[in-house]
Amino acid sequence: MTLRSDIAADIVRRDRAFRSVVERIGPVPSRRPAPVAERFPSLISSITSQLLATGAARTIHARVVDACGGVVTTQSVLEAGPDVLRAAGLSRTKAAAMIDLARHALDGRVRVARHGRMRDHEVIEEITAVHGVGPWTTQMYLMHTLGRRDVWPTGDYGVRQGWSLIHGLEELITDKELRLRGERFVGVRSDVAWYCWQAVHLHRTSQ
Repeated sequence: MTLRSDIAADIVRRDRAFRSVVERIGPVPSRRPAPVAERFPSLISSITSQLLATGAARTIHARVVDACGGVVTTQSVLEAGPDVLRAAGLSRTKAAAMIDLARHALDGRVRVARHGRMRDHEVIEEITAVHGVGPWTTQMYLMHTLGRRDVWPTGDYGVRQGWSLIHGLEELITDKELRLRGERFVGVRSDVAWYCWQAVHLHRTSQ
């Protein structure tokens, strides 16, 4: 078996409720850190996506990229400025967060080149010091950009919904309860979250 298949089998061993979604979806995705040049743009994308449906986030982020001249860098974000970013469809808070993130990255308070060698809590502490950037944005960055396998985004609605579907719950599990339930999956919680998202997708396509 491959590592990805081993992780999927391990999740099922820890919680049999995941058997159905694992059998239907297959192994977990590979996780590798993105090149340094992709890290700042991915954080900007995550800021765009906060509290938005996937389709809306994609549309608005495409406008943000256009506002930055087609390439998202610290300089292009600062040159665009808050008014242009807001005209792309961002809220005042998100536009301000992008500007502040660019400033932090330029002056070394956010060190994307070092994030691959830093511990999760160190990355979280560094990024959430940016005005308007919360835990969810940082968790998405850890999972999808830095390739970390033990991130548990209990505040994510999709993860909570997927967990509730997988376990046949009548009511949506709370953030607090999900945090406790995740203790049995220490080491592979990013992949458990991924299966929760897949469960939501399967549920929607079956309607």
